[in-house]
Amino acid sequence: MGDVLMIKNNSGIKSATGLTGSGSRDWIVQRISAVVLAVYSVVLLGFFLTHSNVTFVEWSSFMTSLPMRLFSLVAILALAGHAWVGMWTVFTDYITSGKMGESAPRLRLVLQTLMILAILVFLFWGIMIFWGPGFSVVAV
Repeated sequence: MGDVLMIKNNSGIKSATGLTGSGSRDWIVQRISAVVLAVYSVVLLGFFLTHSNVTFVEWSSFMTSLPMRLFSLVAILALAGHAWVGMWTVFTDYITSGKMGESAPRLRLVLQTLMILAILVFLFWGIMIFWGPGFSVVAV
């Protein structure tokens, strides 16, 4: 009665490279970020549906308003978290030693490193677009 069947994980994959280090917290991050991105998309769609023939001045004044800049920052952060959790899941599910042989951990590390670099580039680029001097200079 006291014996418990333990199944050993031979994949060699640790969740330390996950966003939060916990599968359930990563799942929550994925779902919350999806909701944020969906609401952001609906707001943008609503803007275009309520403004026919949008000019650059209308668009830039809408996007440079403080509420949209803050919402865009939240959306960019949500996109970064969503992308990382999603790609980490894909890499750990499909690039395993069982499927790809002994080179899988090295390949996964290279791909995860490239993904982190890409996400950081897009994250900083997105922040610079909304909070740097470039967008407001063009919008004036």
